[in-house]
Amino acid sequence: MKFRLIYPKWQKLQRQTEFHLPPHGPVVMAAALPEDVDIEFIDENVEALPENDDCDLVGISAMLTSQMKRAWQIADEYRLKGIPVLFGGIGTMLHAEETMAHADAVFLGEAEGRIAEVFRDFRAGRLKKVYDHLNDFPPIETVGTARRDILKRDLYAYRGVQMVDLVHASRGCRFNCYPCCVGYLGGRQFRPRPYDRVIEEMAAIDNNRLFIVDNSLAQDRDWELGLFREMIPLKKKWCCHPIEDDDEVLDLAAQAGAWYVYQAVFDTSDYIRDRIKRYHDHGIGVEGTILLGLDDHTEDGILRLLDFLMEIELDLAEFTVLTPFPHTRAFDDLQRENRILSYDWNDYTTDKVIFQPKHMSRERLQELYEYAWDEFYREETQNYKMFKLFKKVVEKEKADATYRPRRRDLIDRKFGRAGR
Repeated sequence: MKFRLIYPKWQKLQRQTEFHLPPHGPVVMAAALPEDVDIEFIDENVEALPENDDCDLVGISAMLTSQMKRAWQIADEYRLKGIPVLFGGIGTMLHAEETMAHADAVFLGEAEGRIAEVFRDFRAGRLKKVYDHLNDFPPIETVGTARRDILKRDLYAYRGVQMVDLVHASRGCRFNCYPCCVGYLGGRQFRPRPYDRVIEEMAAIDNNRLFIVDNSLAQDRDWELGLFREMIPLKKKWCCHPIEDDDEVLDLAAQAGAWYVYQAVFDTSDYIRDRIKRYHDHGIGVEGTILLGLDDHTEDGILRLLDFLMEIELDLAEFTVLTPFPHTRAFDDLQRENRILSYDWNDYTTDKVIFQPKHMSRERLQELYEYAWDEFYREETQNYKMFKLFKKVVEKEKADATYRPRRRDLIDRKFGRAGR
């Protein structure tokens, strides 16, 4: 059977440099499909949808709330033509009830050992409206290597620079951060994959640059140490979310190829200052992730935070506005207090103020958000800071003889001309 899997387009942050990474959810789902399914993957962010309807079933994989309205539009168009539509992905799980009106079937949960039932039912003409496997997690050792062969690899480059491939070493998260929905989607229990399965997958990726997309690697110190030891021989270069604040862990991470981390900067404490310095001391870059609009944020506090960011020498910074995604504590609190101002899911891009802040007007928080981007990148543009970070990875690759010049790798000639 012919299965067309679509990843709908979505709007990047307005102030963020425009580039696209290969999506993770679709390639993980594809690895769990029955072998006799002929899959065609379309990432609408980098290519147009086909004009032909040469498929038996359409799948729509949506990760973000801001993808959902476009996803529903695509589904409605296919269903009008008589082609059934299956929905899955994180965004689908967050918007399951709404999605049912646009789908022939909705799959909720993780795909391994579960998705084959959907295709058996489709062939037998008994497709169910909902396949609910939320909190019914498959054994973590059954998670295999993602089907990256479905990707059109040439479409995922920025100005000729080889970008990263996404991979995960664990699922679930024992933390329950205020704006995050991972606890709802993947459970509050940390579920690490066996080392051999992770290393096998990383080794199979024909790309020296990886993004380990786990919510946080800093959940089990012994597992983290073991993972980094196993990764050292691969000589991959990678970025990730936070690493344990521990010298032994950071040293092993650096040996294993840690390039940079995404680190939340939530206050102006010495703890954060030391945290950033320790990353840098181990040769690991830092992209600060800064969330604005929490209830303890005042205008003066945000301005002090911006001054602090300039002092701690972040390699990059990404600013977002608190966004009350469904199934988060933020959504529950703000909805209960009647402070959510928009339920237009296209507005849920994390760069729009869609709620009433506690200590300032909606308009003022939006101004401060835009000011934050401008002020942080005032002396060196975002493109130039990105160039410096990419230059570091090339230097690391050359040092251990893993650098592979690409046909259009313009990092020194073109990318760097973004200027200061």
